[in-house]
Amino acid sequence: MKTILVVDDEKKIVDIIQAYLEKDGYRVIAAYDGASALKEYHSQKPDLLILDLMLPETSGWDVCRAVRKESEVPIIMLTARDEVTDKIIGLEMGADDYVTKPFDPKELVSRVKAILRRMEKQPGGKVIALRELKIEVEKRRVTLGERILELTPIEFDLLLVMAENPGRVFSRMQLLDRIQGDAYEGYERTIDSHIKNLRKKIEADPDHPSLITTVYGVGYKLEEK
Repeated sequence: MKTILVVDDEKKIVDIIQAYLEKDGYRVIAAYDGASALKEYHSQKPDLLILDLMLPETSGWDVCRAVRKESEVPIIMLTARDEVTDKIIGLEMGADDYVTKPFDPKELVSRVKAILRRMEKQPGGKVIALRELKIEVEKRRVTLGERILELTPIEFDLLLVMAENPGRVFSRMQLLDRIQGDAYEGYERTIDSHIKNLRKKIEADPDHPSLITTVYGVGYKLEEK
């Protein structure tokens, strides 16, 4: 049974999310502020966090930042505002996905399932080598030279999709569809933030990438040479 930590200062929202998740067989831990969220995270070691950004005292931003310093556990942000800047900052801090309030609980559960399902995929010991990169698919491990890279689930899946198809140009919607299972219109720009984070980890010069390049007006590709 997977454990989900739900963090929101509105008890009604937590109760709704908890009811839908438990109906699908998940164990749910609730927290209503940032300090409690970090305490529950360290004691319970959840498989995924659903995290509201606008929390009293210790904010959701601070929680996300603290968790990312020690773990790549998946994080889905909840944001009350449809502000692009908030979403971009959250994604660049390491969140895997976001949902804007008000939201459909069924959609939130489907996103939880999609992320956890991707993490469980084990396509049998496959290894992809490209330049100094080595991707061990079953272990979900990536090394650059001798260094093991700490990638979020979304970052790993993006890299894997492109590494399995080097030289192919993917649009944002195509990448989103491949990693989410179903592309959500309006969410395709989140790919830019994840690509930016990924470049910071695999490129010698992230501002002038040579591995993951931009095809302007189309999308991204992983260079073969």
